[in-house]
Amino acid sequence: MKRILALAAFASISISVLSTLSSFETPALARSSNADEGSSYGRGGQTENNGTYSPEEIVEGGHRWFGNTTKGLAKAVESVFANSGQPTGYIIGEEASGAFFGGLRYGEGTLFMKDGTRKKVYWQGPSVGFDVGGNGSRVLVLVYNISDEGQIFDRFIGVEGSAYVVGGLGVNFQSNEHLKLAPIRTGVGARLGANVGYLKYTESPTINPF
Repeated sequence: MKRILALAAFASISISVLSTLSSFETPALARSSNADEGSSYGRGGQTENNGTYSPEEIVEGGHRWFGNTTKGLAKAVESVFANSGQPTGYIIGEEASGAFFGGLRYGEGTLFMKDGTRKKVYWQGPSVGFDVGGNGSRVLVLVYNISDEGQIFDRFIGVEGSAYVVGGLGVNFQSNEHLKLAPIRTGVGARLGANVGYLKYTESPTINPF
């Protein structure tokens, strides 16, 4: 957590410089935002089989990580399952957010897949809705339609209007052309601002959020 808090603090101060880099990647970002929401945000044909996780498995996986918020986690997971069905993977991790005339978010965690895959992942990205300063939170990200670990390394756009609070945890939805993510965070309120931005998942940590 100290490392990602440091990244958030450093990068939030230099956001005005780094933002110029985003212009080189705008076309790819636009293509992601044009994904078919009908296929991405329905139940997605998720059925109960060996390739997906049950609510009990997800809650058990996040039990120790979320500690005393497990009851709230169960409610949040139940809500996401009712909306989107059973995920094919999930990420448990921690993140830090900071702001200086704009918001930034950095995180790291581990991707778990039903076939036994365990992959370290990092994420970073801009957002709006933060106060000046920084904070940290624990995160559980439900991942839909993933069949290969490499698919996670992409940009995911926050779905407008999808942020809400249930069980005392913040939930929102993100997608690219193929996958849908449902991050569940211990923090609520301002941290839901990530819904307006996007996150970029990478194999190694990087300061550049764009």
